[in-house]
Amino acid sequence: MKTAIIIPARYASTRLPGKPLLTVKGKPIIQYVWEAAKKSKLADMVIIATDDERIEHAVKNFGGNVEITSPNHKCGSDRIAEVAKRHDDFEYILNLQGDEPQITPEVIDLAIATLKSDEKADISTLVRKITSKEQINNPNCVKCVFDNDFNALYFSRCPIPYERNENCAPYYAHIGIYGYKKSSLLKMTTLKQADIELQESLEQLRALKNGMRIKVAITDLNPTGIDTMEDFEKFKSQML
Repeated sequence: MKTAIIIPARYASTRLPGKPLLTVKGKPIIQYVWEAAKKSKLADMVIIATDDERIEHAVKNFGGNVEITSPNHKCGSDRIAEVAKRHDDFEYILNLQGDEPQITPEVIDLAIATLKSDEKADISTLVRKITSKEQINNPNCVKCVFDNDFNALYFSRCPIPYERNENCAPYYAHIGIYGYKKSSLLKMTTLKQADIELQESLEQLRALKNGMRIKVAITDLNPTGIDTMEDFEKFKSQML
């Protein structure tokens, strides 16, 4: 049974259309993600899942493995679930966002190892410690709280925990990388969207609402996700 990294990549991003194909030093963003994934020591296969022929063409040009999916998926998890269903030999799936060009193989393997370390876990994900008040109060920086066994309790765009008493608890920012048991991925993508998921616009809350266990690991990585042109210019400046 294999561990596969599946990278969902769509062209029609609301805030930055075509971002997987934006280039820095001659490489599209999606290629940076692919190259990091290929260096994973714990994954057997890397697949880019897209609904766009332009992305498919670019991936084939740099030698990547790509599969075309339906254009009707509402989220990346639905897209990777379509691909996972085609492969009977996949046991673990890592959902790696196609707009995280600063992701590292070590962090990818941490997410995979975290999932495999706990047979009761359905999903794994990563967090990093934050101290910046600006980030704590920024709704685009998703916060996570977890129990003593590193099981996620909740994710929110609000500052959690609420600071009624100062400096009693640390804040952790969520990093959008997920490991799934294949069975858990297929289960989650068939569940109805949860009310708290719709409220916060956070897909992982569907899993928590339905009693699924999300295992958390802490990393020092602070990747620059490419959501806006400002993010892209920041990444570009760091690479030049």
